[in-house]
Amino acid sequence: MNTDHPSTRRIRLADKADVDALVQLEQRTFDYSRISRRNFRRLLQSSSVHFWVVTDAGQIIAYAIALSRSNSRYWRVYSLAVDAEHRGQGLARAMLEHVITEAKKAECHGLSLEVKSDNLAAIQLYRRYHFETIDVLPGYYDDGTDGLKMRVTFYLESH
Repeated sequence: MNTDHPSTRRIRLADKADVDALVQLEQRTFDYSRISRRNFRRLLQSSSVHFWVVTDAGQIIAYAIALSRSNSRYWRVYSLAVDAEHRGQGLARAMLEHVITEAKKAECHGLSLEVKSDNLAAIQLYRRYHFETIDVLPGYYDDGTDGLKMRVTFYLESH
């Protein structure tokens, strides 16, 4: 991971002991459509959820959640959060690259996600990784903002 403190930062799977820190990060990061404590617990217990955190000196400073379904060859990037104090250090990019790598290992055909239409930094990041807007979702977020549904397709090699 290319960040300011590579020796103390690492990506690992999230676990039940992380719930309090995840709730706090969620509160600091989002002022809309927040994941509740109950939903974090539920996500951590589900076999169809892929959930990673970035820690720095033991503190959770970012997370990424992807969902898979048995009837779909695409994973859905459910949420990606970076603590405000650690933005601009490549963490969102590192988390997205990690999700892409893990999805490819699982032989997914690609990823989909929803993003607020006014979240220009996130949209720019996703476009850098070849996500394309496939739909506009009017009033999708609980604050009334439209959402964009974006998708990237991987071109897997034949075996």
